[in-house]
Amino acid sequence: MTVSAELIVLHTTKVGENSLVIHTLSREYGRRSFLVRGVGKKSAMSLFLPMNVVEADITESSRSTLFTAKNIVSRHSLVGIRNSVSKNSITLFLSEVLYRTVKDGAMEQGLFEWCEKNILLLDAMESDFSNFHIRFLLELTVVLGFSPATDDFLPFAHDHIAVLDRFLKASFSESMLIPLSGPLRNALAEEILRYIEYHIESSLNVNSLRVLRELFG
Repeated sequence: MTVSAELIVLHTTKVGENSLVIHTLSREYGRRSFLVRGVGKKSAMSLFLPMNVVEADITESSRSTLFTAKNIVSRHSLVGIRNSVSKNSITLFLSEVLYRTVKDGAMEQGLFEWCEKNILLLDAMESDFSNFHIRFLLELTVVLGFSPATDDFLPFAHDHIAVLDRFLKASFSESMLIPLSGPLRNALAEEILRYIEYHIESSLNVNSLRVLRELFG
């Protein structure tokens, strides 16, 4: 059985010389991994950059839980992201957070649509996106069903609770203009991640946060 599906790429794992396992989000399968054969060229690998949205034919198998993806094409060019070191670094962070937060096999209603909307929004932004990952993390807590109030962050961010309250009450455009120093922005990201860790009862160890510290610190 073959099904056409749109996939958001979160992570890849090389298998042998010319194959990949791509770890993805989709409407149809939720958080799931697929085997892609015949990936050897650098141009082909560009399809699987973090947070790329692709369309693929998924071949399901009754003999294996690892389905195969083929005939893969890009859904969006994301030129605005791929031509920006800063935006690329943000998508690396977002993809790692999703990869580590959403467990394999999970079906989170609306998560794919929300992620795709945010990818296209970041791609289109020309300036004032240094706070994007902070807003993304806060919205992610809502999409995952935690729906925090300001006081819920007190155990994790008591020194910065006023800033988090401002983010929670601001519109998207307002939140992009909240003035933050590099160290404060980094601290907020770490504190929201600790809140998420508490609720999923798992340590995230998001390595790409270090890259954002260097960029926006």
